[in-house]
Amino acid sequence: MSLCRFTRLTDNVEKFRKMNLMTNPIQIHDIISSRRSPVAFSDRKIEPEKIAGLFEAARWAPSSYNEQPWRFIYAVRENLPQFTAMLDCLVEANRIWARNAYLLVLSIARMVLSRDGKPNRYAFHDVGLAVGNLIAQASSMGLMVHQMGGYSTDKARDVLAIPREFEPVAMIAIGYPGNIDELPEDLRRRELQPRVRRDLSEIVFENIWKG
Repeated sequence: MSLCRFTRLTDNVEKFRKMNLMTNPIQIHDIISSRRSPVAFSDRKIEPEKIAGLFEAARWAPSSYNEQPWRFIYAVRENLPQFTAMLDCLVEANRIWARNAYLLVLSIARMVLSRDGKPNRYAFHDVGLAVGNLIAQASSMGLMVHQMGGYSTDKARDVLAIPREFEPVAMIAIGYPGNIDELPEDLRRRELQPRVRRDLSEIVFENIWKG
């Protein structure tokens, strides 16, 4: 990588970090406040130990009855046939930018309880907790994560040989931050949009529903 390009990437990462920090009198951890779902990814290789760290963090998430219903299938760019197979499960609007990420992951939920074979109504919730751990770990290592619902669950199930009692949840792109200036104009505008969240008064109620 040229020094000029490296400088542009460094500048963009710092701009990206500052842009994501929320102005909020209630202080929360920077890993949470600076998190964003980017579309600008670098093709820089993610070190194997960092990939292992992502899934180790997910492994330690809490779950109902300690069922640990999460499963993950991943592919790296070097494994082009499998990476392409996962990429092809995405809708075109996601493929345009997700192809630049180094790592693609599919999160999967086991929908029945191992203890008695009954439906596990908390399976998706618990997979979300595991992915939340993965995202926090990724942020701590300078990686960016973008989750996607825009993909074919049927195609993923077929291509990745997912058993019937398991349900695909979300496709996830992971990588180092890329250069925002290299994005097409529509994606550049999307990348630079400020993060918006509902006010606490809209989502948290004391004693009784007040919505």
